[in-house]
This record gives sequence, structure tokens and C-alpha cells, in this order.
Amino acid sequence: MQVINNHPIVYVVSDSVGETAELVVKAAASQFNHSNIDIRRIPYVEDEETIEEVITLAKEVNAIIAFTLVIPDKKQYLIDQANKAGVTTVDIIGPMIGKIQDLTNKQPRYEPGLVHKLDEDYFRKVEAIEFAVKYDDGRDPRGIMRADVILVGVSRTSKTPLSQYLAHKRLKVANVPLVPEVEPPAELFSVSPKKCVGLTISPEKLNDIRAERLKALGLKAEATYANVERIKVELEYAEKIMSKIGCPVIDVSNKAVEETANLIWNMFSGK
Repeated sequence: MQVINNHPIVYVVSDSVGETAELVVKAAASQFNHSNIDIRRIPYVEDEETIEEVITLAKEVNAIIAFTLVIPDKKQYLIDQANKAGVTTVDIIGPMIGKIQDLTNKQPRYEPGLVHKLDEDYFRKVEAIEFAVKYDDGRDPRGIMRADVILVGVSRTSKTPLSQYLAHKRLKVANVPLVPEVEPPAELFSVSPKKCVGLTISPEKLNDIRAERLKALGLKAEATYANVERIKVELEYAEKIMSKIGCPVIDVSNKAVEETANLIWNMFSGK
């Protein structure tokens, strides 16, 4: 490799951002104390003209080209033209794609930038999970205005686990408990009713759930919280609020959290 101003040059060519190739080159260069290697990244390479320009530049300074081109014809064009010009190339991602193809017996997608799409998907999921925690149980009514989905219902209708389950599907969910003695936040009636989902349950089922909850906490199952008459009052109140909102209502009496979550997901996934 010819040295220009004491700096050997590596051109990094990618049909996406080029971070992967640059990191590999830097990792390799670190084994030589970096040796003042000049890494020049050329991202989003989509045409043969750009490939030709890079090869010409590399030939002039006796540089090498490290690349992560995943589109087969562009990759092969780079290899062929570089060979003709006597320029050394290093295919950073191709051999691994080939080995994984052999391992899985599946065809690669040959789509640039998928790593970054996965990263974006991951961060959206994390953001949604943090949102669900922050705006759980009506802690901050401001979340109602920012949420993709607002769940409303009495205590123990699976609002919190549903919020977390849907957050993993990248939906920002706020949930609001409905209690007769507590006025619902005004924001609940300001948002579109299409963003709200009411959760209801049979008095008997809710009584069983709450009684078990009290036992788990070491409290007596006869407490008002698990009293059937009290439960009926709460459910009637919740029904009035849901009717006022005008939102769809799901009966969770005999549904697992996953089943209810999938029903809600189907309501919102196409939006």
C-alpha cells in the first residue's frame, strides 16, 4: 500500500451507511497501532459510476477498498473492475452471508441497511416500554395525549400487563384506572375515542382475582376491594365512563393477556 503523506488509505464502500466496514477496518488497524491509516468512507453507493470513481482513486494512491455491498450485481461489478485495475478489495460481509446461507438453507434478502432498521426497531420498542412504565395507572395524565393507545378499566383488568405486552409491539400505551370516587382526567375526553379501549370483566371473575390478590398481600379476602357489591358499583361506573368516551370495550373475563393484547394490536396495527 502506497503511503501518501505517511497515511495509508483504505476506502470504505457501502450501499448503506458504511459503519460496519469502517468498524472492521478500525479494529484491524488497531492491531498495528492504527498506523495512521486514513479511512475514507463512501456510503450509499448505488451506481456503477461511483464504483468506477472509487476504483480510480484507489488505483492512484495504491489504496485498498473494503466494502459491504450486499446487492449482488453491484458487488460483482466492484470486484471485477477492481481486479482489472489491480486494486485490492476486501469483502467484509459477503463471506458471512454465504456461510449463513449454507447454514440456514435460506436466501438472503440482499437489502442494504437492514442492521439500522433493526436498531431503529429496537429503540422504538425501548421507548414504548419506558412510556408504558411512565404512564402506568394514570400517574401522569399528560401521557394520554401522547399515547397510541389508552386503556381504561377498573383495577385488576390487566391494564398494566397489557400495556407492557403492547409496548413490545412498539405501541405507546397509557392506562387509566376508573374508580367511582376519582374523577377521570379531562384528557381522556379530549382524545379521539378511537385511541381508547375499555376493559370490562364479570363481577364474579373480578371478585376471584381480587380475593387472590389480597391473599397474596397477606390481607383478608373479605376486604371492600373484593366485595361483590362494591365490584358491581365500580363496573357500572366504568361502563358509564366508557360509554361517555365512546370507545370499543373488550370483556377480559375469560381471556388470557396475550389474547386480549392481540385483539388490541389488530385494532391499531394497521393505523
